Amino acid sequence: MTLHTSPLSVDTDRDARIRQAQTAVIARMQSDPGKARSTILTRGHVGDGLACRVTQGDFESLLDLGRAMGGDGAGPSPGFFARAAIAGCVAMAVKMLAAREGVRFEAVDVAVETDFDDAALFGLGGGKAAPLETRISIDVTTDASESVVRKIVDQALAWDPWYLALRDPQQVSTHLSLRDNPSNG
Repeated sequence: MTLHTSPLSVDTDRDARIRQAQTAVIARMQSDPGKARSTILTRGHVGDGLACRVTQGDFESLLDLGRAMGGDGAGPSPGFFARAAIAGCVAMAVKMLAAREGVRFEAVDVAVETDFDDAALFGLGGGKAAPLETRISIDVTTDASESVVRKIVDQALAWDPWYLALRDPQQVSTHLSLRDNPSNG
């Protein structure tokens, strides 16, 4: 973590709105713990080529691989979105916890750097296809002391779902179904 200090131009009204929204969410969950549980369904579809249209509720993204991998480069790779989820989730978690604690963070910048054995993706070399190592750098611009910033960052990481999904093993299950191809009839 790198701590930057500078004159702050944070919109304190914005921080107050963040704090108010977070406090309301916490109050709802405390009054009815069942409201804290959710299941989110995200769907991906690959037809012709490798481009994958991913949908979740009202949102949609297009993922693809570059031409060197047989794709058309029509969108970022799945790995981009995985790293983006971690970078975005960590940055937002740190910023919203700081706002909730009444500590002004002008900016939170997160970098995610991941090492791979690309041969393992194709079953070559006996390595593993999972990332070999991931490094996360967090830069905070604030006038708060390093001890205050470190406490907020450490707590945000302890509560951050995508950081924890990266760091901790979890139960993952799969289900396969086959559909008849109507053109084979």
